Order: sequence, then C-alpha cells, then structure tokens
Amino acid sequence: MNLIQMGLGASLMLGAMIAAPDAAASKGVEVEHLGSNNTLIRITGDSKYILLPVQESNDDAGISILVDGKLDRNINVRLAKSKVDYYVPFDLSGYKGHTVVMNVVTTQNRSNVREAKEDVCWSDLRLSDSYDTSNREKYRPAFHHTPLYGWMNDPNGMFYKDGVWHLYYQWNPYGSKWQNMTWGHSSSKDLVTWEHEPTAIEPNGLGAVFSGSAAIDTENTAGFGKDAVIALYTSAGVSQTQSLAHSADNGVTFDIYPGNPVITLDSEARDPNMFWDAKNRQWVLTLAHALDREMLFFTSPDLKEWTLQGAFGKGIGAQGGVWECPDLFKLKVNGTDEEKWVLLCNINPGGPFGGSATQYFVGDFDGKTFKADTDASGNIPTKWMDFGKDNYATVSWSDAPDHRRTLIGWMSNWQYAAEVPTVQYRSANTLPREAGLFRAPDGQIYMSSAPSPELTAIRHKAVVSGKSFSVGNSARKFMLPATNDGICEIALDIEAKKSESVNLLISNKSGESVTMKYDVGAHTLSFDRRESGIVDFSQDFPAVTVSPTFEDDNKISLRIFVDKSSIEVFGNDGNFVMTNLVFPTTPYTTLAVSAKGRSARITNLSIFPIKVK
Repeated sequence: MNLIQMGLGASLMLGAMIAAPDAAASKGVEVEHLGSNNTLIRITGDSKYILLPVQESNDDAGISILVDGKLDRNINVRLAKSKVDYYVPFDLSGYKGHTVVMNVVTTQNRSNVREAKEDVCWSDLRLSDSYDTSNREKYRPAFHHTPLYGWMNDPNGMFYKDGVWHLYYQWNPYGSKWQNMTWGHSSSKDLVTWEHEPTAIEPNGLGAVFSGSAAIDTENTAGFGKDAVIALYTSAGVSQTQSLAHSADNGVTFDIYPGNPVITLDSEARDPNMFWDAKNRQWVLTLAHALDREMLFFTSPDLKEWTLQGAFGKGIGAQGGVWECPDLFKLKVNGTDEEKWVLLCNINPGGPFGGSATQYFVGDFDGKTFKADTDASGNIPTKWMDFGKDNYATVSWSDAPDHRRTLIGWMSNWQYAAEVPTVQYRSANTLPREAGLFRAPDGQIYMSSAPSPELTAIRHKAVVSGKSFSVGNSARKFMLPATNDGICEIALDIEAKKSESVNLLISNKSGESVTMKYDVGAHTLSFDRRESGIVDFSQDFPAVTVSPTFEDDNKISLRIFVDKSSIEVFGNDGNFVMTNLVFPTTPYTTLAVSAKGRSARITNLSIFPIKVK
C-alpha cells in the first residue's frame, strides 16, 4: 500500500512520527526533523540567547527565523555535524512573549532522516542568559581593534562626533568566516581602547549590509534633523543597490529609509563613500563600479536623490582585480600651500605582493570629475598606500577634529583571511593613521600614513632608551620587554652612510624571526616573514614584501609596532609603510641590528613597552 492509498490521515501520522521531538535536545528547545536536510527548532524556553554550535569545516545551513509564524530574518550558520568548534549566540531578547521557530535547511548530503539526526548540533543546542566573550585567543592583539567574536572585514561608516570616534565594520555575528554581513559598531575616545556597541544595521529584504560611509548632516539637508548621522551602504541581495539609514542618537541605532534603495544601476556597484562639498553646496558620493574597475561620482542636494556626474579609472592603475571601498579627500602637500585630492581605490586581487591592497591616485577634483596627475612620461602611475600584505579596505573618518584625515584599514588579506590561526574571532584593524602628502626625490607627490598621535600615549617607560651606536657585521642585540609578551614600539634612526645594507632581526627563543633589510643602494626596505612562526596555513602567507623608502640621503627613521600577531612599520613619518601579520609560536624576545659592508650608525634606538587598559 502506497501513501496515496493509505489516505491523508495515515500520511499525517507518518509525518508526525518523522517529526517527533528529539529527546536529546536541550531543555527549552524542541528539535523536529522534517527530512534529511530540513529541521525545525522550536524555542520553548525563556532565555536571552540560543547558542548555536558551529563546525567551521561545514557548509552553511540556511536558518529562517519565524516569529509568530511570520518570517523575521534569514541567517546562515555552519552548524556542527561531527564536532563543535565554538558556539555563536542568537539574541532572543527582542522576541519575549512571542513564538520563535527556526526552520533549518542544510546542504550536507544525507541519505535519510536517521543520518541527519546524528549531527551533534541538534543535541548541543543550548539556551543561556549569557554568552562568554572573554578572550580565549593566543593571537588576539593587545592594542588593535578586534570584534568580541565572529568574522570582521572592511571598516566602514566611520565618523567623529562629540569627542567619540565611531567605527563600524563588516561583521558576521554567527561565525568566524565571511557571511551574514552586518554593521558591527565600536566607539573610542582615544583611537586605542574600544567599547563594543550594539549591532548598528542588520540585513533586510534588500539583502546583506555591505560597506559604506557615514557623515553628520549639520545643515539638515536630508530632513532627518540637524546633526543627524546619515549612513549610506550597499544592500547586497540578488543585485547590489545603495541604501540610506539615519540616526538621531549619535550612531547607536539607525532607522532605515523607507524609500531605499536611493541609487540603482544595472551593473555591480558598491561601497558608497560621501562627503559634504561646502564650496558647491552639495553632497558628493564615490561609488566603486567593481567589475568595470572604475569609480563613479554622484552629487545630491539631500542624500536621497543622486545624479551621476562622472567616472574615473577604466584602464588606469592596477586592474588585476575588482575595485572596492573608495575614499576621496583633499590634503595639503607638506611644507607648501598646495592642495591636491587623493582617491583611494582598494583592489582585490592585484596587490603588489598578491591578494588585496590599497592603491591611490593624486590629482584634482572639481566636484564632478577627478583628473589624476601624471609622471614625467605623461603616464598615470600606480601608487600603493602600504607595501605589506595586510592592509586592505582603508578608508577615513568623516568630521575628524582639527582638520585631520585619519585612516584605518582591515589588517588581513583575502588570500588567507579565513584560514589564519584564530577561531573565536577573525581579523583586526590596522593602527589608525594620519594621511598627508609629500613630494619625493623623483618629483612625484605621494601620500604618507603616519601613526596617529594618540599612539604615543600608550608607550610605557622605555626598556632601551636613546641608544646611539655604530653597527657592523656583528649584530648588536637588545631585549624586548619580557613582561608584556614582547609587545612594544621600536623607534630607531639609521644613518647608513656607505654600508650596503642595515638589517633588523626580530626573533624568539624558538628560532622564529622576521628580517627587515634596508637596502641602501636600492633605497628599499624589505620585510621577510617566511620564518616568522606559523606560516603553513596558506601557501600565500610566507612572503617577502618590499617598500621604496622615498629618500636619497641614506637615512631612514622607523617606528615599528609589534603586537601579538602583527608588525607595522612606519618609515620617515609614514612616507612608507608596511603592515604584515605574524603568528610566532612564542613571543618575540630579541632585536638584533647589523650592517653589511661598511659600518652604519644608529643615532637613536628606543624600545617602549605597550600596555593598554
């Protein structure tokens, strides 16, 4: 007898048998298996969170959150099949008094319901009134911003208001790999210590929340109130469109504009970055026309109605990957009254050492079109903001005080960001930097990125102070601060004179090391991390990166910031910069300085422990 012959009543009885609650489920959670790839989770308990068990090697399961029978949202979670790597919280506090059901659809191959029931996630679901975010990571940085948990990539939506720096970021609250893009939010009064704020903007019917920008509407041009914080971001669903949100509480919560999207195109475009153009009394927006590898410029009187004015970039600069995360701002050339515009263009892949990186163009902008400067041959040169492998999606804060142009980037690389040896969280931001312009010996204008002044406040009493000495083939060795896992700032001034190179070796007792070489004749600084510690999680991670030093007098000054999993090198007040991740198995303990060929002079060496509250 088949099911049709058995009749409807028998069919329903058989369905009820298959969907019987799983006795192994946690108290307050009922699990019903509807098929080999479909399961219901009924939440009957009264707790703040349901903790979802994650196994990173699995594919995403799609989870539809039903509240009183209506779809509230969709999320994706790598639900554990054979082991639990960690838990992620889903916040239930907003649903008190309502019926919550999770409809789970997996993509894993299972032959039958019995096999599906064996997945460990069903028995390991937990209700809880708390979620432990205390650090469990060996490599979590001490003085760089990181999310409490979950995946983070691009910084976005940054603004300064009433003494507070606001940083938003691409965030996955439900796992430590890319997915569920949401705007996380942190705030700081000193650009070093960060407070984690509630989630700012969540996905909706138009899609996930990709990157964008925020600014203060001081003249109430949008009609949401004087000094309202306005955010523009990419809604990424089937298509990519641009959406608007506004905040009346200094960016803690946002109301989504009901007229979204405010910009639509028939091709992929993302990461809107806008500013108020006081001279022309208009808003200017730069939008990455990603696959066309160009930037589009729009103007608006009210942040709602936008007019396309021009484009820049086709066939120009690095074209090896998609163009993303633009920024456009004006700076003075150091030591002059000359002003130039800088267009940041993040690219992935196609960076100088593989993967993602930030290129930029220097030129002029008339409120509608950008024209890049050319070199002596009449060509538009490709310029890189950072010559390490791990600075991407760099953008600036709007409305920064004292006319500052303060930048921050994502400290990773798309080649291996999801594979680095952390689990509780993935990725940090770079240190904040101050943008400037300088003219190099080749006559070209370049952008500098100096450490933000707030970073001097985290120096503690130097363990090595103002040493001046000559150095030759035999290395001079100095101990890094042992009481703080080697976390420090190293400041030194090098007069290479007629030596061939000056070499810096940062190493630990396990024999792992980073080598930096100042090649005097080539006017370059290289950074070799091939023996830096754990490097085998990706074939793209072991690398040597090389930066021009933009000098012709055989002298460089370096500030080297060493954290638990990164080293950032700023040369000559940020005229050249290298940012690289490192994962030593034990903390670095020693700095060795040597010179090849003739001796060189170190006119200053100071090593400052860094401690942050």
